[in-house]
Amino acid sequence: QVQLVASGGGLVQAGGSLRLSCTASGRFFTTLVMGWFRQATGEEREFVGAITWSGDSTSYADSVKGRATISRDNAKKTINLQMNNLKAEDTAVYFCAAAPGDFLSPKARNYRIWDQGTQVTVSS
Repeated sequence: QVQLVASGGGLVQAGGSLRLSCTASGRFFTTLVMGWFRQATGEEREFVGAITWSGDSTSYADSVKGRATISRDNAKKTINLQMNNLKAEDTAVYFCAAAPGDFLSPKARNYRIWDQGTQVTVSS
């Protein structure tokens, strides 16, 4: 059973940067896609980006493309989300999630394992 723990959320000023990390533990699927999602108050959960566990491929939502970078450290079983030039509309609870296979799905329903979420608040 894979477990995920995310960290790094907090309060950031608009235009600033933030780095979120997600560490996995437990038994692994042979291959894993790791994704980041976010959910603002009163909104549906939306895709931010994803990375294959090999790190060969990444995918980003249009809303964060050019401002977000997902990376991974396999030795530490960690993925990171670096976001720059943060905007007020980036305020949300951010979740990391794991999906079996090697397809960079933007659909939350395809991800089986989720962490508890970490709050990111961008002040304008």
